[in-house]
Amino acid sequence: MAKQTDKYAAIKLENQLCFPLYAAAREVVNYYTPFLSELGITYTQYIAFMVLWENDGIAVGELGRRLFLDNGTLTPMLKKLEKQGLIERRRSAEDERVVKIYVTPEGFELREKCLRIPQEVGKCVKVTPEEAATLYGLLYKLLGNEERD
Repeated sequence: MAKQTDKYAAIKLENQLCFPLYAAAREVVNYYTPFLSELGITYTQYIAFMVLWENDGIAVGELGRRLFLDNGTLTPMLKKLEKQGLIERRRSAEDERVVKIYVTPEGFELREKCLRIPQEVGKCVKVTPEEAATLYGLLYKLLGNEERD
């Protein structure tokens, strides 16, 4: 007798690439939480700062592109960081439609406090450096950007 195919196989959780990606992302973010909570910032704020520390004066739109976040997510987060005195938002002198983000001295002090976080989180992630490099490449390939700067 011929084996019947399960017409529902495509919608089984175990067959979804999205699920282990989602669950792994949540797990990794959870590793960061205790360290970031001590500093009074969220994971999304942390990744925003990683871009801002390297690109002081970046436009909001460019920050969103780099983080794969829309303005609806970025604007409230940036307002909160500004209220905390960690960043300043200013309209561009060249184009008033463009808002640029500048890190304050307090925001740069935060960078010093974050230096140990990657190493601490690295202790929680149970993959070899080689596996991490492979995963990194595959994830950016999935995002449609095989060469990240």
